[in-house]
Amino acid sequence: MESPFKADALKGKVALLTGGGSGIGFEISTQFGNHGASIAIMGRRKNVLDDAVSSLRSLGIPAVGFEGDVRKKEDAQRVVEATVKHFGKLDILVNGAAGNFLVSAEDLSPNGFKTVMDIDSVGTFTMCHEALPYLKKGGPGRTSSSGGFILNISATLHYTASWYQIHVSAAKAAVDATTRNLALEWGTDYDIRVNGIAPGPIGDTPGMSKLVPEEINNNVREDMPLYKLGTRWDIAMAAVYLASDAGKYVNGSILPVDGGLWLSKPRHLPKDAVKRFSRSVENRSRAKPDGVPTSKL
Repeated sequence: MESPFKADALKGKVALLTGGGSGIGFEISTQFGNHGASIAIMGRRKNVLDDAVSSLRSLGIPAVGFEGDVRKKEDAQRVVEATVKHFGKLDILVNGAAGNFLVSAEDLSPNGFKTVMDIDSVGTFTMCHEALPYLKKGGPGRTSSSGGFILNISATLHYTASWYQIHVSAAKAAVDATTRNLALEWGTDYDIRVNGIAPGPIGDTPGMSKLVPEEINNNVREDMPLYKLGTRWDIAMAAVYLASDAGKYVNGSILPVDGGLWLSKPRHLPKDAVKRFSRSVENRSRAKPDGVPTSKL
């Protein structure tokens, strides 16, 4: 789809994205690049990085990839510094690296729980911490009088509760808390905006294929307010909005982009039966007026 934003909405910006080589992260990388940003991608798999960088460059987008694990402070520091060395500065950090799989709480080992927490929540904070010197107002390489921007990708799983997702729900709740706290502290002290996006089910992504197999895909759509899955483009456009001047007064917000799914529950009554049952209940109520019940005492 054609972007509603101007092609130069992010002109001159330098963005570093973890998890930016595949799925939602790659679409954000692409759209940031299409809107004028230079792109650095951090990931653990060299082949994924190479393919992503090659694709971005084929579109005329300045791009570079760096191998690294967000769980390791030394990797985070090295990649942030390498990005600044390559492009001269850092304006935007997107934390999209994540781990996920379906598992019941009783079958999930403490180590499995810890692994997802380390990637999603600890990794997010680690990247933010190492990027701070370059994102804050007046930081090295910054020609602007304002600070940079941090975007953390979370989820809506923890808004209520989710079957077989206790590890990710806990990790994403921590990511959202990190987003709000950094927005408060770093927004005040360093003029850095920190926001989040909470995607819903997004079609044609590795996460969707693992968490919602084709066998149950159709049933899931029936429970969604918009009756369709989201696309990677939907998430990327939300990211462009928040990263651009259009979102310059948005700070500490987590934007759900899920078609309203987190608000919904499966229908327990067909729509065409609502009025019929409602009238029936109302008629019974009128036929038996309320009154003070007699007591046997």
